[in-house]
Amino acid sequence: MSASGAPATARPAGEAGAGRDVVDRSAWHLCGRCRALLYGKRFLATARVCPDCGWHAPLTAPERIALLLDPGWSELPTPEPADPDPLRFTDTRPYAERLAKAKTATGLDEAVLCARGHLDGAPVVVAAMDFQFLGGSLGSAVGEAITRAGELALAERVPLLLVTSSGGARMQEGVLSLMQMAKTSQMLGRLDEAGVLTIALVTDPTFGGVAASFATLCDVIVAEPGARLGFAGPRVIEQTIRQSLPPGFQTAEFLLEHGIVDQIVPRGDLRAMLSRLLTVAASGRRAPATAQAADSQPAPSGAAPAGPAPSGSMITDPSRLPPRHPWDVVRLARGLTRPTTLDLVSLMLDDFNELHGDRAGADCPAMVAGLGRLGNLGVAVMGTQKGHTVEELTARNFGMPSPAGYRKAARVMRLAAKLGLPVVTFIDTAGAHPGIEAEERGQSVAIAENLRLMGALPVPVVALVTGEGGSGGALALAVADRVLMCANAVYSVISPEGCAAILWKDPAAAPRAAEALRVDARQLLGLGVIDAVVPEPDGGSGADPVQAAALVEAALRDVLGELVGQGPAELVAGRHARFRRFGAPAPSPESPSTASAPSAEPTPPTSPAPTASTAFPAAGADAPHGQADGNGGPVADGGAEKADPTAAEQGAPA
Repeated sequence: MSASGAPATARPAGEAGAGRDVVDRSAWHLCGRCRALLYGKRFLATARVCPDCGWHAPLTAPERIALLLDPGWSELPTPEPADPDPLRFTDTRPYAERLAKAKTATGLDEAVLCARGHLDGAPVVVAAMDFQFLGGSLGSAVGEAITRAGELALAERVPLLLVTSSGGARMQEGVLSLMQMAKTSQMLGRLDEAGVLTIALVTDPTFGGVAASFATLCDVIVAEPGARLGFAGPRVIEQTIRQSLPPGFQTAEFLLEHGIVDQIVPRGDLRAMLSRLLTVAASGRRAPATAQAADSQPAPSGAAPAGPAPSGSMITDPSRLPPRHPWDVVRLARGLTRPTTLDLVSLMLDDFNELHGDRAGADCPAMVAGLGRLGNLGVAVMGTQKGHTVEELTARNFGMPSPAGYRKAARVMRLAAKLGLPVVTFIDTAGAHPGIEAEERGQSVAIAENLRLMGALPVPVVALVTGEGGSGGALALAVADRVLMCANAVYSVISPEGCAAILWKDPAAAPRAAEALRVDARQLLGLGVIDAVVPEPDGGSGADPVQAAALVEAALRDVLGELVGQGPAELVAGRHARFRRFGAPAPSPESPSTASAPSAEPTPPTSPAPTASTAFPAAGADAPHGQADGNGGPVADGGAEKADPTAAEQGAPA
């Protein structure tokens, strides 16, 4: 028995459940949810999913492996413990007797079946648990089998897929069953160090020691609809603390909302979803060294054509950009027709799998993250998500991420580093979400941790400001090897309205604030804050989103083609040097030792930056003496007059 005490259900033995299928084809079945009568032949054709309500009936371990893997998979031997009954445990019957009965009833040696094979041609090692064998409980033999499966995946450098269905640790083996939690978790740690992808497929039910070890430690957690997962089962919770539970508690849908699982995938779509994921992960270790290699496959419909990225894919000379009033650019950047992150992903990437959740209790709809392919090159993509309608904007929190959003992005960045995938970020946000809940959950900490993490990622990182780049909330996605901006995008320490309200004491002064802040791509390129500008179609990206995506893709292929050939140390050093130079004094010939920046690092650009005074006469002429940072903190200007203390409107959104 497992810790949940759930009874096992017998089935006739047979390879991949063949004997069970013979019986079931001519039988009627009762749906476990809607209670509809289901004819056996139709039920089997849907892989035991109710066609009326979508209820997913349990599968045996052989059925599960046969459903997921290509024909020709081979079973791995199940290890036999030195002592199958170490405690000589007896409840209403001896444990040894229970084991023997479970083996006879299921045709399995234990509550897990391990196999090696291929999924759509991609090699994979699978360990599938079977709830019918003593409730899928985690005993010594199960823990050893799963650990050996992981060690095989490690030796062969192939992904590991764990299919969970368990009531928890096996009580009849006492504390020895708990040791399996530690053993399997350590195995997954070794796979993390080696850069081997791990996937958990959560099926109903998954509880206790399995939920609190390998089921939730994998890189990607996929769940079937309605699957339940939790440390303590509902019955234990209700009996222990006398607390009533809400409808849907611990179901896959509940867990998706609370950031624990990445996706809910119906059984019929599992192979296709897993195939996409395996394809992207495999490309990480054989990333092409040139843009031409990345372009060896045709681009998707509507994206940039195959072939080398055009030399004119980006603008790096500020003089090639026409002077415009920054406030005009601000209004263009906020246009609701501009392509969102999901628009760009759908037009540019193949095999994209969106990943959800921060694994700590929340998912943020304002942040999108996932894995996909840009040509042959696997990439991890994350970006803020706004929308095109009021309803979409509201649902996405107007593109302002919560702490969970930044932690989700960080989780996918770490996965990219593990798999050797370049990171691409899309930025269009007024700033990080302000508010009581965001502060309670550590908004500042989440942003700060992303800044540190991105600086040390051992893979290429490219950031693109597609619309608004609002302060620290944007920078948390922009510590990159190359920072690009779309021609009609803006990037600023604070919104022009916020700056005007703090310094001018008049929100109507926003155009003057935008001018003084130099938020547009032309001036930021001259300042060296960004590395290049991505052109937009006539009329802006919103006028022709398909062409806009093609221009973005061409730029990304060009930049990634330059970066993928660099090693981790070179990338990290270059990223450090890029940001170290901002604010560093220029080396002085008279006193070179006083320069604070290392001599090996590049100096700021020497080309003169367009100034507000030359581009727009009288800009900021009557700005107040007091200055302020993006969060409203006052900074004295060094003159006789000090900043008005009331100008320090603390807590301006970052």
